[in-house]
Formats: sequence, C-alpha cells, structure tokens
Amino acid sequence: MIPDNIDLAITPLAPTRARSQPVEELTGNIRNVCGDFEIEPPDPASGRVKGDVSTMSVSRFETAIVSLNAKRVLRDKRMIKRDPGEHLFLVIQDKGNCWIHQNDTSVHLAPGDMYLVDSAHCSEFVYNGVDARQVSIHLPRSEMLHRFGAICTGGIAIDRSDPLFVAMRAVLTKIFSDDASVAPHHGEAFLSILGAYFRSVEHQEALQDRTSKGVLSRALSLIDRHAMDPDFGPQKLAELLQVSPRTLQRQFGVLGEPVGKRLLAVRLETARARLNAGNDGPGRNTIADVAYESGFNDLSYFYRAFRDRFGMPPGDLRKKVSL
Repeated sequence: MIPDNIDLAITPLAPTRARSQPVEELTGNIRNVCGDFEIEPPDPASGRVKGDVSTMSVSRFETAIVSLNAKRVLRDKRMIKRDPGEHLFLVIQDKGNCWIHQNDTSVHLAPGDMYLVDSAHCSEFVYNGVDARQVSIHLPRSEMLHRFGAICTGGIAIDRSDPLFVAMRAVLTKIFSDDASVAPHHGEAFLSILGAYFRSVEHQEALQDRTSKGVLSRALSLIDRHAMDPDFGPQKLAELLQVSPRTLQRQFGVLGEPVGKRLLAVRLETARARLNAGNDGPGRNTIADVAYESGFNDLSYFYRAFRDRFGMPPGDLRKKVSL
C-alpha cells in the first residue's frame, strides 16, 4: 500500500483558465489536441460547458491538460473510423473524480490515480458535471506495441497499491519539474518502470489463468465422480474445491453453461446410456430405478428434463432399444 505521507501530486500546474463556452468550441479544441471525442454538457439545454485545454512537452511526449465540468466525454466506433487511434493516453487524475469505461471494464479515478486509455478502442469518461482536471500523456501506440506487446493495449488501470505505482509517480514528478535537457532520460526511466508493471500484470494474469484452468479441470472430474449422488450439487462442489459458489460459476463461464446445467447433462447422459443398454429379462431395472441410480430424486423432473434434452420420454427410448 502507498504510505499516507506520499504526495501524489505530479507538479503544481498552471492555474486553470477554464471558462464557460459553447460545447462545440471545447470539443473542437480537444479534437485538435487529443483526437475525435464528443462532449455531453452538464446541462444539454444550455449547450455550454466550462473547460479548457492546454498542452505542454513532457520528456519527448506531447501532454494535454484538460479541465472541464462535462457530464461525459466519449469516443465511439464512428469516431475511431474517422480518426484512427494513434496513441495510448496515460490519464492522470489531477482534480475531481471520473469513471472511465473501456472494453467492458469500469474504473473510478480519484486524484492521483492513473489509467492507460487506448485510443483505438471505444471509451467513455463520466464526470457527472463535477469540475475535473486530467493530465494526459500521449504515448505513440506503435512504439508502445513494439516495446511491450499487446499487454499495454485495450485500456489498463495502474493499481495504486502496487509499489511500481509509487516509482512511476516519482519519475513523473522529476519529468515535470526538471530541466528539459534531462527530461528525456527520465522519460526512458519512466517507460522502463511502466514496462516492468506490464510484465507484472502479465505474470499475474497467467497465474490466474492457470489457477482457473486447474479449478475447472478438478470441478469437471468431481462432477463425473459424484453426479450419481442426488445430494451432490453446486454448493457441495464448491465446498470440495474450497472456492466460493460465485467463483465456481465464473470458472464455468468459460464453458458457456452454469454448474447446475453441466451436472444435469451428466446425469441425463448416464440415464440414457443405461436405457440404451437394454437389460432385457425379469431382473431389468425400471425407468424409476434408472432415474434414481443416475442421481435424480424427483421422477417427474427426470421425465421432463429427459424429454427436453433428447426429444422423447425415457419410455420411448427403452421401447426403441427393445425392438
């Protein structure tokens, strides 16, 4: 965790020159600096927004300082087609708060937080009319891909609980405050730390993926082993795996079916196999016997589920086998 005495401010920026203006004017200024975005003012009826856009050089990277009190700012597929994304924007929340939505993820930024936005993907910044200011360092997308690979694309939050977060902020502070002649060296140092962060994220994702595959593999094995027990269900399976029911359901999302549906399918396939076995003669199991031995304790539910899956009642299947 970050110690309480760490100053998350990068540098004292120039006082904001934010002023009330037509939303089209601020939109045009942001497009000139950051690309094609659309602004929704806090009061659509007025058509005005309070804001300002300025630029400065940070190491060798163009940097935008955006102040505004918009309801939201968005970039959709239509805008990306008109203006293909050439940058990753390292957004640093300087004042106010913001929600960033990109690629089915939502991240809340408080002052000091950082998020790497991918301009080649749709994004939405939600401010809800609160005064906010963000510093956006424009990192060339092609260079970042060449350096770090796809891990840096698609939008990624910089976790402020990670020790590398503090290191990045310290280097950024040097970049903003030192003489321009040494800033390029600090810029390279910053990219090295950012790369270390990406590798750490990649490692954690790989561990999580291996863990998930391990849980799913064990779950499928346990279902095959215990499906004939009518008392065995998702809750019992989660207990055997020592994971929460929610985690278990998330693992089965890879298969596109919930745990209960998978368990039902195994029981029904077992019942069908036993009915297909025929077993003619006086000692033949009844359909009820087959149902109970396959893990069902409700005969009417068994008949209904069997018909839904195989398009015929179990009795008809038995008759076909007996012919």
